[in-house]
Amino acid sequence: MEVRANYGWGSSVEAFVDADKRNIRQQLANAVREPSQAQIDSWDNSLKWLQSEYRLCLTSHASNTSDSTILEYELPRDFRRPDVVFLNNGAVLVIEVKGRIGSAQAALDQVNAYARDLRSYHAACAEAEVIPVLVPTDGPSVPLRVDDVWVTAPKSLALLVSMLDKKPNRPISLESFLQQDAYSPLPTIVQAARALFHKEELPAIKRARASTEPALAAISRIAHEAAQTKSRHLVLLSGVPGAGKTLVGLQLVHAGWLEDLSVERENGTYASPAVYLSGNGPLVEVLQDALKSDGKGGKIFVQGIKKYVDYYARRKDAVPPEHLIVFDEAQRAHDADRVATVHRTDVSKSEPQHMLEFCERVPQWSVFVALVGTGQAIHVGEEIGVPLWRDALASSDTFKDWTIHAPAHLSSDFAGLDNPKSWSDALNLDTEIRFHLTPLVHDFVEGLLESSSDTEVKALSDSIWNDGHRFLVTRSLEEAKKYLRERYEDAPQAKFGQLASSKDKWLESYGMDNSFQTTKRLKLGPWYNRDPSDPLSCCQLETVATEFSSQGLELDFALVGWGSDLLWENDAWSMAYSRGTRGKVYDLLQLRKNVYRVLLTRGRDGTMVYVPEDRRYDSTYSKLLNVGFREL
Repeated sequence: MEVRANYGWGSSVEAFVDADKRNIRQQLANAVREPSQAQIDSWDNSLKWLQSEYRLCLTSHASNTSDSTILEYELPRDFRRPDVVFLNNGAVLVIEVKGRIGSAQAALDQVNAYARDLRSYHAACAEAEVIPVLVPTDGPSVPLRVDDVWVTAPKSLALLVSMLDKKPNRPISLESFLQQDAYSPLPTIVQAARALFHKEELPAIKRARASTEPALAAISRIAHEAAQTKSRHLVLLSGVPGAGKTLVGLQLVHAGWLEDLSVERENGTYASPAVYLSGNGPLVEVLQDALKSDGKGGKIFVQGIKKYVDYYARRKDAVPPEHLIVFDEAQRAHDADRVATVHRTDVSKSEPQHMLEFCERVPQWSVFVALVGTGQAIHVGEEIGVPLWRDALASSDTFKDWTIHAPAHLSSDFAGLDNPKSWSDALNLDTEIRFHLTPLVHDFVEGLLESSSDTEVKALSDSIWNDGHRFLVTRSLEEAKKYLRERYEDAPQAKFGQLASSKDKWLESYGMDNSFQTTKRLKLGPWYNRDPSDPLSCCQLETVATEFSSQGLELDFALVGWGSDLLWENDAWSMAYSRGTRGKVYDLLQLRKNVYRVLLTRGRDGTMVYVPEDRRYDSTYSKLLNVGFREL
């Protein structure tokens, strides 16, 4: 049997049943780098009962000659390995074998995530029924279903297969399943940046493209119109957390949408017509760190807004070389007071005023694209949001000819301006794609923080849970860490880490050191990018990132320490035990809610909330349970 890079063994079920166990084990060992003795022993034990159970499936006609099995199948691009995949009568059984079940929730969620991802991202599984199966050595002799996962003892696998009421479907061939390009998972921001940096195609995920490509096409049309008519345009692209705003911005600048607008420079070369700027310093740091092995290109690929403003504000005759500027996290643009503090430049101008003035310097035409998140202002001086852009347009006669493009729900923010306006639904991203296309995560978090009816929020939680996304809560920090380590033990690229609010007073005494002196020393690039075994990796679960170093970034799973700065007391959120905030703040409580809106939406697979075993937290813990957090 030829060994392929992305699996250990693949054959018909009949061939597997008749194969020599030593040959199978050798092929598995060849496919897995340096397998441990425990892994080899596990294979030996599993092969005995797996061959026996498959033989029973064949004799009972629960399986037929067109069925196949794959062992140690490596999911392309993310390197996780489900133990067994059984292509059975057009259905796909994803089987994870465990010793004694250990942390039951971690094992259930691990195999559930395999099924979810095959269902969402594997071409051969697009129309198939994908069934997650957990087989612990101490599993039940009569299979039972827990959280949409079938749990069974090893010697009851054939019984389970005969019990399953599978929908009729055309058989899936072994060859089509094993094609390297059949599985295209949704990339993380860092993975997408690397792909775009190397001019690679991003995965063609229909639902993800359907939610983002209309925006890319609309902005591309605006840019081409601006070049043709020699005009200036302000474009606002809004979106809920996790809807892909950053991905749109990176693609717009780096995926060839505007290549035909490249402008020849004096030295005869063609420069990019667009630049990607971010007001999110940690995002810039993490992306530049991820790309640094490729030379200095990372510093051009994504640039910080602060240096950009500093440079052009101090050089009145300097002209930006790009005609289109993308500003990610534009809702965080600084007002004039904050500009004076941060940039130490012209105290009479806000960042939006500065940016529009820089665009005016560009000859003939320019387009400014502001990517605007909702409810994520966490810094002092960022609370005004979109109205700051309206005020910028109103501040100067030179901005009167700018055309405004935005989604209709922002129209009231630009009332009273004489500028030409165009409203488009394509400029609002309302579908969450960060969470493996699970919808309603934003709505659930919004309902929790804005004190919606517990019953209504609980209904959202149930829907999210059924889609495979997890909101868990525990009062044991060690159990939380154990869950994460067990769930991602086979996922070398997974990123999970501890997050906490910077204004909390109590978590440090309970083992989550989110103190200012400690978190300011956090090396963000290595924290997000290094392998799990690296001492600086987030996966070590030793260090803590705050809202300031996690906004706009993502983990596979976030372990969020609930802080003293937002507690549920007397049927309302209270910040009575929050650290103080310096500077002018319009709504302190809303700022606190925004912090938790950020913290609770970082995990692609889910969020584990740690609530210390302290009576002062009891009401908050009860609130989380009431709205649908599941107890670990």
